[in-house]
Amino acid sequence: MIYFDNAATTKPCEAAVAAVCKGLEDFGNPSSLHGLGLAAEQHREHARHIIAQALGAADEEIFFTSCATESSNTAIMGAAHSVGRRKKKIVTTAVEHPSVENCCKALEDGGFTVVRVAPREDGAVYAEDIIGAVDDDTCLVTCMHVNNETGAVVPIEKAFRAIRKKYPQALLHCDCVQSFMKLPLTAKKLGADLISLSAHKIHGPKGIGALYIRKGVHIPPLMLGGGQEKGFRSGTESIPLIMGFGAACEELSKTVDERYRHADELRSCLTKRCKDNGIAVNSRPDASPYVVSIAVKSLRSEVLLHFLEQRGIYVSSGSACSKGKKSSVIAEFHVPDELRDSVLRISFSAENTAAEIDELIDSVLIAQSSLAKIR
Repeated sequence: MIYFDNAATTKPCEAAVAAVCKGLEDFGNPSSLHGLGLAAEQHREHARHIIAQALGAADEEIFFTSCATESSNTAIMGAAHSVGRRKKKIVTTAVEHPSVENCCKALEDGGFTVVRVAPREDGAVYAEDIIGAVDDDTCLVTCMHVNNETGAVVPIEKAFRAIRKKYPQALLHCDCVQSFMKLPLTAKKLGADLISLSAHKIHGPKGIGALYIRKGVHIPPLMLGGGQEKGFRSGTESIPLIMGFGAACEELSKTVDERYRHADELRSCLTKRCKDNGIAVNSRPDASPYVVSIAVKSLRSEVLLHFLEQRGIYVSSGSACSKGKKSSVIAEFHVPDELRDSVLRISFSAENTAAEIDELIDSVLIAQSSLAKIR
């Protein structure tokens, strides 16, 4: 099996699997006062500390959620509820993940004004355009750090720094699902008030995420109940998944730079082979090396995806959340009309190799020949 769909999900690392199993064995409820409960609580706080360290945050600024979608929903709806009573404008980009875009749509339907900053003709989102869209009526700016379909890096640091200085009343949220533990980043350097994280994108288990809330920022909880997570996110915590998240984070934190260089080498190899064989590369050279969008002209993405799957090669035709639906994001990045139905997303992990890229491109060339004959 050759797996190039790591932007959708990653294979859990051995450390994460072992931690999940340990968490299942130590089955106490962390809210219980007896020894089993105390052990579960210690596991939870140890994982929280690891994740906080990796993000350059304080332990008390990390809150566990079920996934990054919940994190983003909580951040966006909470910001709209707190600051949005007085200010009714939200600034985002036109290329956000559905967990952000659909929240913005819902708020727009409820009376908020939503400004979506689009990439320019060169396919880049510019900090100046984000900054220019913000004004005194803005309650929230929510932008992803790395795009999940093309790997485009949004200049969050520059934009948020300027917005913070000029419009301190606006809350700043960043979806860091595709950049956390992949690109060097800290909460302070990013300049965000709120940051969404996911475990299963960094070789941890599915069903667990986290929300960073900068100290001093107050937003209402999305879930009410027994008062877990300091009353911010009620519901008995999934200790096995939290432990798996922490273990994956601890494992990857040792090799962020090394894995980035490896991904960059793979990206260079893929780009060269594509250009040598007339395959379009949609991602910009300054995009994250972990995600590369390509297009094989005259072959529909879904057809090629299944052809490659039959050969044991797994890729994506776009965002995993779209379930094969045509992506509006690709159009926003100014990919030519004739290529939009032919897009494949190739996303790397440290386990991928240059030999696998050769196998991928060789298989694409076979597809071009054989499927063209079928047509």
